[in-house]
Amino acid sequence: MLEEFTRHGGAYDRGSADAYYGRKYSPHFYRGDTYQSERVEALTAEELAAYNAGYNETPFARSEEHTSELQ
Repeated sequence: MLEEFTRHGGAYDRGSADAYYGRKYSPHFYRGDTYQSERVEALTAEELAAYNAGYNETPFARSEEHTSELQ
């Protein structure tokens, strides 16, 4: 996986954080550091795949309600 997705604020990072904290599925990432830069919600297919991977690979706080439909 590309470092741009796994870095703090990247799509994979945000997906795993959302799952870990039990937040609802909400694909996004930040251009820079989380909460300190622009939030992006219009993801490319590759960015969405990274978010989904982070969200679905994080076993914490997941339930059927919080699992993305795209895997």
